[in-house]
Amino acid sequence: MYKMNMQDMPEMLTHMAELMDVYVPVRRGGLVNFEPFSQGVEVDLGTLKTVKSPKDFFLPQVEHLFSAQSQGSKLSVKPQDLPSSPFAIFGIRSCDSRGLEILDSVYLSEPVDKFYEARREKGIIMSLACLDPTATCFCTAFEIDPAEPKADVAMWEVVGQLYAQAQSAKGESLIIELSKFFQKADIGDIAQEQGAIREKASELPWGKLPLQELKSDRLLELFDAPQWEELHKTCLACGICTYLCPTCQCYDVQDHGTGAEILRYRCWDSCMYSDFTMMAHGNIRNSQKERFRQRFMHKLVYHPENNGGEISCVGCGRCVSKCPASLNIIKVINSLVVKADV
Repeated sequence: MYKMNMQDMPEMLTHMAELMDVYVPVRRGGLVNFEPFSQGVEVDLGTLKTVKSPKDFFLPQVEHLFSAQSQGSKLSVKPQDLPSSPFAIFGIRSCDSRGLEILDSVYLSEPVDKFYEARREKGIIMSLACLDPTATCFCTAFEIDPAEPKADVAMWEVVGQLYAQAQSAKGESLIIELSKFFQKADIGDIAQEQGAIREKASELPWGKLPLQELKSDRLLELFDAPQWEELHKTCLACGICTYLCPTCQCYDVQDHGTGAEILRYRCWDSCMYSDFTMMAHGNIRNSQKERFRQRFMHKLVYHPENNGGEISCVGCGRCVSKCPASLNIIKVINSLVVKADV
């Protein structure tokens, strides 16, 4: 365990930026999102979480895969180089750190996604404990501890001091590189702050959800539940929940012709859209009800069935605060469980 004065943080980040790209939470126009660090940038660690999740550092919203050119009967293909530049993301919260672990279970399973793998290998996650969890947070429902971040470097802000603890080889190497900014500390120094965070989290309204009812042995029962008929009606199919969600992972692959070559790229997609998984014969989910059901059945049943019971939600609360129809995963869970209690 190490600590440094918060007033030395800008100098530390400046030193880091000389070694790698560094991304920090920055407030612009009333919104906080991760941006590249540079001298003079005002780092916002007071805002609980960014509007967008940090998943696009590893799964970009748009990503070039390869280009192809044809000359007569010959076709040449040029693959896109894999990402090779090191970078660090400073200030991720516990929910978003867990979100990356869920993405790992998809993109690092065979067949491994080499673009995602390269970014995970080059990226250093520096996660910050949540001093003041808010009413829209429900990470504790998924056994995520907002007082104990899981990352390459876990951090705690306590009375003008920034405490840091390496949790991986990458994190240990970074702490050594930054050793002139840190001094040794005792893990007991953060115990009181951790206790306060956990106490606040225990009082949040959605910290406990009836997840035990969402088991794969009830798959058909949940799939055919009559609640879907009413739940989907207020959904606008805008896709904002999927774009802000730290665990949504769907993408589309498209080709773009420039005249001289074809560029193949992938971009985020949403199972809420009518042309998602469109095939030659049409779409296998033709109604908004079916598309809405697919999103939540995947998160609550299908993904856990294939990943040791882990639900594909981290309780970050972005869908709670940003859905224009006030429709979110909490309402879906509570509505489905009513059926089990009848």
